[in-house]
Amino acid sequence: MYRFLLTRQWVILTLVALLLIPTMIRLGIWQMHRYEERSARNQLVSDALHAKPVPVEELTSAGHTVTTHDRYRTVTAKGHFDTDDEVVVRRRTNSDDEVGYHVLTPFVLTDGKVVLVNRGWIPSDGPSQTTFPKVPAPPSGQVTIQGRLMPDETTAASGIKDLKGLPDRQIMLINSEEQARRLHAEVLGGYLQQTAPEPKGDTPEQISDPGKEDAPLNYAYMIQWWLFAAGVPYGWWVLVRRERRDRAEKAAEEQAAETGEPAAV
Repeated sequence: MYRFLLTRQWVILTLVALLLIPTMIRLGIWQMHRYEERSARNQLVSDALHAKPVPVEELTSAGHTVTTHDRYRTVTAKGHFDTDDEVVVRRRTNSDDEVGYHVLTPFVLTDGKVVLVNRGWIPSDGPSQTTFPKVPAPPSGQVTIQGRLMPDETTAASGIKDLKGLPDRQIMLINSEEQARRLHAEVLGGYLQQTAPEPKGDTPEQISDPGKEDAPLNYAYMIQWWLFAAGVPYGWWVLVRRERRDRAEKAAEEQAAETGEPAAV
């Protein structure tokens, strides 16, 4: 009755089905791991953003590497901005995907140490890319600022090439060690994305809170792959039943033709 399963066509079809099932199960497991990883990262970011603000010196120091656990932690700093050593970070986009610069201003703490502060985004509306753009001034004198602590940028993590030979006071990556050498000062590891006080005239445009990774999408893909895996044997069995029925009908027709009697339906 099912001898057709030994034909070359059906052997190949069965082998393909047997290979698809574990492959789809494995893909579902991979999506499950992606869901768990993204959910964990989302929770880590949420915990950091909602943690109580602390002085920046409690979480970083000169030469310190900002950890994933401390990334996005809200910190405060008291001191003054050093606009004479201000630089801009090239090829940065705002929330509308417009290309411009990030303004990076050294902030001198009351003890003389320096923390780098990304004050936000400005458009690249100068006459050329080699011209230093017009940068709105930060508050003068002693101030207390607040921001999100961020790790130093690297090409490996960001995908941004650290180009050399750039115009004066323009950089590609925010890196505290490189800035420490330029400033000849003790610079705290990492940098701050300023969130307060807000700039006058809404410029520079402050960087918005990090968005959440779409973990539920991975969960949906996980379910999808496992449904596919369950559907393979069901689909295979449907095809087998259909093939058996078609062969039975054909055999009945051939028998009827030989005997001259109508085939049974």
